[in-house]
Amino acid sequence: MLLKELRTSVLEANLELVKRGLVLYTFGNASGIDREQGLVVIKPSGVDYEELRPEYMVVTDLNGKIVDGKLKPSSDLDTHTLLYREFPTIGAVVHTHSEYATSFAQAGLPIPALGTTHADYFHGPVPVTSVLTDEAIGGRYVHETGLAIVERFKGLDPLAIPAVLVAGHAPFCWGPTPYEAAHNAVVLEAVARMAYRTLTLRASSEGVSQALLDRHYHRKHGAAATYGQ
Repeated sequence: MLLKELRTSVLEANLELVKRGLVLYTFGNASGIDREQGLVVIKPSGVDYEELRPEYMVVTDLNGKIVDGKLKPSSDLDTHTLLYREFPTIGAVVHTHSEYATSFAQAGLPIPALGTTHADYFHGPVPVTSVLTDEAIGGRYVHETGLAIVERFKGLDPLAIPAVLVAGHAPFCWGPTPYEAAHNAVVLEAVARMAYRTLTLRASSEGVSQALLDRHYHRKHGAAATYGQ
């Protein structure tokens, strides 16, 4: 089986989204990339999660051309492949419609860095894209979604803020591996839920200071990280 290990990792990432309650029915998708071969593995479109097997994952090139697999790839493939082309440091992409993160996306609002839980994973607010134009929606919609993400991340490090909210739509997350991308998606939903509740309690909450944001982010990330064994 072509890319058996990556197919298995992508399947496990998809199942993690179900296990953590981030997707309903056939919503959502996860993918991973083999950078050496320039090949992407992604969930097939509209297949129930309980029926998924590693061999059902679809393999494409970086332009979305199917290389191996009998099923149709996720309808979000064009967004995934564009992100892989534009963000060369990422190794996996996850898309969900998780309730709280999607609520921020539908409101067109970023998720502010209100506390240290956020700072442990996201070195700043989780940004929201611009609203797509009617022309973009009526054209290559999935591709345009990816372009909106890339445009929003000009000047930002996608590994320092491994998530985005697509305005009116839902979140996309990424990471070095399928597991880490799914992990980031789970944390994003928890952070969004806490942010919603914090802003409900106190709408004027200003969030953490830059010093506290930096301290918590860098203790887990980078050469000077101290968290863990």
